[in-house]
Amino acid sequence: MFAKFLYEPEIPDPELIIRTSNEFRISNFLLWQIAYSEFYYTPKLWPEFTVEEFVKALEDYFSRNRRFGGIESK
Repeated sequence: MFAKFLYEPEIPDPELIIRTSNEFRISNFLLWQIAYSEFYYTPKLWPEFTVEEFVKALEDYFSRNRRFGGIESK
């Protein structure tokens, strides 16, 4: 119920957040929606962010074992 009052409630929550310029803060960006998002950090500044860097981010994302807040059993 809470989600329907958020910014753009019809858009699904993001699965990947890419932070350029090695910034590790989220700047209050979509706080509720990014609870289970994966983060990718790059030292590139936004104007330097290329298709190749985007592909690296996707490759990194797809190599992860997503648990969505759960604890992985061994």
